[in-house]
Amino acid sequence: MKKIKQIMTASLLSAFALSDAQAQDIDHKLDVINHLTTPSHVSVMPVSSLLNAPGNEALRAFFFNPIKDKTILKGKKIAVLAADGFEEIELTGPVWYFRELGAQVDIVSPKYNPAPARYGLSSPEMAKTHVMAIQYLQPVGWIKFDRTADKIKVSDYDAVFIPGGAWNPDNLRYDKDVIKFIQDFNKSGKLIAAICHAPVVLASADILKGRKLTGYWNIQIDLKNAGGIVSDQPVVVDANIITSRHPIDVADFSRAVESWLAKKK
Repeated sequence: MKKIKQIMTASLLSAFALSDAQAQDIDHKLDVINHLTTPSHVSVMPVSSLLNAPGNEALRAFFFNPIKDKTILKGKKIAVLAADGFEEIELTGPVWYFRELGAQVDIVSPKYNPAPARYGLSSPEMAKTHVMAIQYLQPVGWIKFDRTADKIKVSDYDAVFIPGGAWNPDNLRYDKDVIKFIQDFNKSGKLIAAICHAPVVLASADILKGRKLTGYWNIQIDLKNAGGIVSDQPVVVDANIITSRHPIDVADFSRAVESWLAKKK
């Protein structure tokens, strides 16, 4: 892989006739940039690798065994709250399953709010209509959202679920529309489900005091600090709150949501 210095130097020299002093200045700046930049090595985890990993036989069967009754959740409406940095299979897995069972599932994102110019960040045009998926910490793709959080009401849905991902919950918990919606949804007694890192959004909404739940291992102390009663289990159901820990728990998580909603018919 060519170094940034080599690429930028070739570009600059082709565009300008530089003095020695100018060349030295550019050389210095490029040297600094190279010290601030890490090499790019992409590591991916195809979904097939997760499903075929030793110990995940039940997860693989969950997705590959044909669904017999595709009307179990017919008439149910589910909102998925997701922002950039959601864990891919924690959104795509449950969404696929709930739709297979007949539910209407809408992906809901905070309204587009680009970073200030001084941050030096740039977003593709599709960021206005899509949110970015990750696999652990690696960006892998984009998915289109259906609605924005400032345009939804509690009466629109029977349940809400939040996928994890290291970045997604941080983006969601800072959005006032998302937090208000979660708080109002909890008051209604309707189902709130969160997996992996996502329970920290519920902590920010201040709805965890005295509630039994679980979450990704790294955030369990945060959930305890928010007043939750935390256990290390694949899925925990406490009244209208369902939580899970990890992508490997997607099957248990999805079935728990299915069971909760099916009983509300």
